[in-house]
Amino acid sequence: MDAIENKNKLRVDFHCHSLYSRDSLTKPETLVKICLQKRLDRIVITDHNTIQGALEAYRLDPTHVIVGEEIMTASGEILAAYVKEYVPAGLSPQKTIQILRDQDAFISISHPFDHMRKGSWNKGDLLAILPMVDAIEGFNARSMVPDANQKAMLFANEHGLAMTAGSDAHAAFEMGMATICLEPFENVDELKKNIGKGTMSAKQSPWWVHILSLYAKYHKTHSKG
Repeated sequence: MDAIENKNKLRVDFHCHSLYSRDSLTKPETLVKICLQKRLDRIVITDHNTIQGALEAYRLDPTHVIVGEEIMTASGEILAAYVKEYVPAGLSPQKTIQILRDQDAFISISHPFDHMRKGSWNKGDLLAILPMVDAIEGFNARSMVPDANQKAMLFANEHGLAMTAGSDAHAAFEMGMATICLEPFENVDELKKNIGKGTMSAKQSPWWVHILSLYAKYHKTHSKG
């Protein structure tokens, strides 16, 4: 998938992590710095079950940063943008979605068919919530299951769903590996209107990026105290 050379469109990475995710060591300010260096127009910071890192980055650069959260539900992970208040983990997908809808957030589904991830979905649970979501993650640069992204894109097309794309960056250099080009938007309503017309530009991250996440977990565990 080749990048669209169009200065009037925004290049968005919908899935980035900071050190507030237990498997990342990237500072919020580093995410902002790399976003600017790579000329990304928007990044959605989606730490696991927290918005603290996203809020810190947003305060540094409200133009480029969108506050998001990757939320572990009882059935799989939800990827949300324009989150106003933290959403706790472990709730049913329906309850999680209702909380997000009450905030007027943008709701997508993380790497639904990457069954090497704890947050993947079974098809029945996914079908049950489709009417309540805005998009599905069509390409996740960290998916190591060979056909996971292909299945996600096929599923989205079959069910008339819009797609997001994201690097799932846990290390700063990963940012921008997968993006989507969109018509300009300034708020969640405009994003929802434009998301279905987006064009993805995506590359697979190398397999060893997952070692960096394992190291981050190890470092945090053994540096306590």
